[in-house]
Amino acid sequence: MAAHRTRRQKGVLMTAACAAAILGPAGLTGCSGDSSPSSVASQAASAAQSVGSEATAAASSLASQASKAYESATAEANRLFDEIKGGIDVKNDVKLGTPGSDGDRTTVEVSAVNKAGSTKSFAVQVDFEDSGGNWLDTVFVTLSDVPAGKTGKATARSNRKLSGEVKAVVARAVRY
Repeated sequence: MAAHRTRRQKGVLMTAACAAAILGPAGLTGCSGDSSPSSVASQAASAAQSVGSEATAAASSLASQASKAYESATAEANRLFDEIKGGIDVKNDVKLGTPGSDGDRTTVEVSAVNKAGSTKSFAVQVDFEDSGGNWLDTVFVTLSDVPAGKTGKATARSNRKLSGEVKAVVARAVRY
């Protein structure tokens, strides 16, 4: 993520420098009346530094919000899993299809094979990630009353619109 922020900052700084070059003395002198090349360069550097600082602060704020969202989503999933008594970890019995979309939400088919000798239900936590493995969203899905030896299916839908290349991962699965 730090590398992304650095690229973004450089892009913002480059934009400010390009604006300074295009606008020249007229766009950067403001009320000072000093349009010497050194004054213009100084003002351009100051503007670029200001824009860079604002971009860094915005990126930091977004990272903080994402961290809080992740903590909230995983805390809710953990709470739901804690309500299940006598569940068995069956993450390997759960498969996900290829992510698609349903309107403005990302969706993925969830299938779970019931290898038990009786009808069981499944609770599955699906995490949506970007192509770099960064968390985007968490969804809790229940597959109820799957007969012994059969496969149950459900659809996991993101809680909000996700952009870019999205992949889905089984974070946790319990049969009960």
